[in-house]
Amino acid sequence: MATGRLYRYHKGERLITASTAKALILMALLRKTPWRKLDKATRHDADIMIRHSDNHAADRLWTRIGGAAGFTKAARKFGLRHTSGVAGDCLDLYCWGITRTSADDQVRLMNALVSKKSPLPEKERERVLKLMGSVIDGQNWGVSAGACEGQRTALKNGWLKRVSTKRWAVVSVGLIGRRYAVAVLTEGSPQVDDGIAMVEGVVTRILRSFGKC
Repeated sequence: MATGRLYRYHKGERLITASTAKALILMALLRKTPWRKLDKATRHDADIMIRHSDNHAADRLWTRIGGAAGFTKAARKFGLRHTSGVAGDCLDLYCWGITRTSADDQVRLMNALVSKKSPLPEKERERVLKLMGSVIDGQNWGVSAGACEGQRTALKNGWLKRVSTKRWAVVSVGLIGRRYAVAVLTEGSPQVDDGIAMVEGVVTRILRSFGKC
C-alpha cells in the first residue's frame, strides 16, 4: 500500500466473486446511507452478511442498493473496471455470487477502504474494516494466512459450488495491516477445503516474497 505497486498473476483472468461480492454490497449501501442513519434491521443484515457471510441478508441488501444496476454503479465509483452486477434469475442461486471480477478490481476495492481519496467517507470505511476484521471463526482463513503474529487483517472470503460443474470457486480478498491489499480468486476445486488450501498456499508464498515476520 505504501508504494502503490501492483503484482499480478494471470492478469486477464476473470472469475466469480462468490461471497466476496458482499464487501462491495456493503460499500455501495454506505455510499448511499451512512451507518448512523440505517435502521436496526439493516445494520443487523450488514453485520451478519460480512461477519457470518449470511446469504439472505446479502439478498436483502442487494435489493436495497438497486440490484445489479446499483451494484455496477458502485463498482464504477470505486474504480472497478471488470466487475458488473448480474441481473435476473441466476442458475447458481445468488446473482451477486456469480459476478465476474478480476484480482486487480478486488485490490482496487480493498485500496478504497484505506485511501483518503476513496468515495466512501472515513467513518464508513472504518465500519466496513471493523466488520471485515471480526469475521466468525471458521471464516477467517485466506488472506490472513499471510499475516505475521499480531498483525491485523480485514477480509471477506467466498466459496460457491457451481451448479454447472459441481466444482468450487474459492476466493479471498482483504488487507494485511494497512500495508498489503491481497486478492486470490480460484475456480475448479473438487472440494472447498482444496480451494482454501490453494488460496492460503498462494497467499503464504506471495507474502514470503516481501520479507519474514
